[in-house]
Amino acid sequence: MEVLKGLINWVLTPQYFLPLFGVLFFLALRARWVWTNRTGLIALIISVVFFLVSFQDENFKTIVTKGDNIPIVMLIFLVGFFVWLSMKQGYENDERIAAGGEPIEKQEFKEKILTWPHLVYIELIALVLVTVFLVVWSILIKAPIEEPANPAKTPNPSKAPWYFLGLQEMLVYYDPWIAGVILPTLVIVGLMAIPYLDRNPKGSGYYTYKERKFAINVFLSGFVVLWVVTIIIGTFLRGPNWNFFGPYEYWDLHKIEALVNVNLSEYIYVAWLGTGLPSFWFTREIWGFLLVILYFALPPPIMARTVFSGFYKTMGVARYSIMIFFFLCMVALPVKMLLRWLFNLKYIVAIPEYFINI
Repeated sequence: MEVLKGLINWVLTPQYFLPLFGVLFFLALRARWVWTNRTGLIALIISVVFFLVSFQDENFKTIVTKGDNIPIVMLIFLVGFFVWLSMKQGYENDERIAAGGEPIEKQEFKEKILTWPHLVYIELIALVLVTVFLVVWSILIKAPIEEPANPAKTPNPSKAPWYFLGLQEMLVYYDPWIAGVILPTLVIVGLMAIPYLDRNPKGSGYYTYKERKFAINVFLSGFVVLWVVTIIIGTFLRGPNWNFFGPYEYWDLHKIEALVNVNLSEYIYVAWLGTGLPSFWFTREIWGFLLVILYFALPPPIMARTVFSGFYKTMGVARYSIMIFFFLCMVALPVKMLLRWLFNLKYIVAIPEYFINI
């Protein structure tokens, strides 16, 4: 049992967990016929059973039963269930369409149903049930309210509310004005731009995967692989002194891990060229600027001629350029995280003189 716990702690180390989860998630989407049936539901039930068995470990039980961590536990299983359910319905519709039939939704809802009383009645029942659930929740689970703020005694670790934990995790890898302002703004603007960029009428009003592969893959990658996983990392794997801990590992306040944060300019001039850093900021960071420019300049035309050639033809230059810009911004987050974990690379461009760090 201890060997299994050690293996799980090792696998869930973020530098292994994030890329492994991303690869497995991508392969699962490619082989969706394997789990979009009872097999997927059975696997989800087994994971719930394994979770309950893990309560035998005191360290695991302590972290997952904290009042402000319980919603994250629910989030994990609810996201897993609804991804399975939606992909199951999409796979069934894809099979029906391939056979020349119609999606299930178009056959089941041919008759119009009035908002009153049908929809309002369902919403009233849902309102009553959720209210009862919240009342029972507030009675059974102690609110995670701590003592009044005291600058002489700060919590260790100090964490944001669960819905901001993904944003707090991003602050580790980016400058605050990028992680706290620019990236959230890009997320909001990108979501607002989707109806104008993606004019594919297919998949409207029914579940499908084959007809909306790219949209579904990108959305699930951004939401599940990046956002949900960063919340999980910030909730269960970030412990005292903001160190990483496994789910079965004791949160030792005295654990110290030496982290040497190195900027790209220090790698180039000090480690590779064996010289000191130039005093002029532009000369010092020219390589970082070139790398950022190449990152946003080279992939769009290359992908327009290869993997995204179909999108380029149907979307046109303007819409394709906007789409690929948002796509590259999303991909930059896991790339930056892996660079930090594997090479201690902090900033690609570091200009503290003007508070500009990328």
